[in-house]
Amino acid sequence: MRVVITRPQSEAAPWLKALADAGYEAESLPLIDIQAAAASAPLSAAWERLDSFDAAMFVSRNAVHYFFEQKTMVAPVFTAGSAIKTRAFVTGPGSYSALLKVGAEAAYIDAPDHEGGQFDSEALWAVVSAHVVPGYRVLVVRGTTVDAGASDEGFGRDWFASQVKNAGGEVEFVVAYQRQRPVWDAGAIAFAQRAATDGTVWVFSSSEAVRNLEACCPGGDWSQAKAVVTHARIEAAALDAGFGQVLLAKPVLGALLASIESPQ
Repeated sequence: MRVVITRPQSEAAPWLKALADAGYEAESLPLIDIQAAAASAPLSAAWERLDSFDAAMFVSRNAVHYFFEQKTMVAPVFTAGSAIKTRAFVTGPGSYSALLKVGAEAAYIDAPDHEGGQFDSEALWAVVSAHVVPGYRVLVVRGTTVDAGASDEGFGRDWFASQVKNAGGEVEFVVAYQRQRPVWDAGAIAFAQRAATDGTVWVFSSSEAVRNLEACCPGGDWSQAKAVVTHARIEAAALDAGFGQVLLAKPVLGALLASIESPQ
């Protein structure tokens, strides 16, 4: 059975390896391209004011990567040895591991339980809500979408920001990277068209990826295709796109494999 991973290229490798190790024919067809933010000055300014925030929330591993690419201070952050007491908030293991790679220490990172399989803003809020009191300041490090006409709304991050504000806290946003629709050649389009009817299982971790697939293959018929998705919002997008079978799974390998194998 062939499985297509639609995550950005920088995020696909661990999933491709895990699926290949499990005996699947796994291929990457990125439906979101990631680049550094067009303007670096806001990131540099955020670094200069990092100690004014109680926490920095990173919405993805890309947020960690591109934020730290603009790091302007020599001193460590998110560690016991740092004079800056700002904590790091993340929703999932990808962002968590990215922080460890840039020198953060686990004791200074707040995240949902890695074994729980719920990696979203709701799960993060359950972990940190008790600490958010009036005056608590959070910097949200996020991406932006550059395609004309595309929505830049971030459901999870915006929901989280609303919870902080409702608790009397303050939120600022800074853009660390930009997302855009990939430019496909004839080969990629032909691959997608074949995968719509040949039993390939599509794995989506973003509703934006579903919308980009529709834009890259206008008029495509997905009624014979199966999609495995990791959130109810993505499920709705896949159903709207016309996927004939859409299964919701937790974003952990075991749950994804079970859904990929499921006949219903």
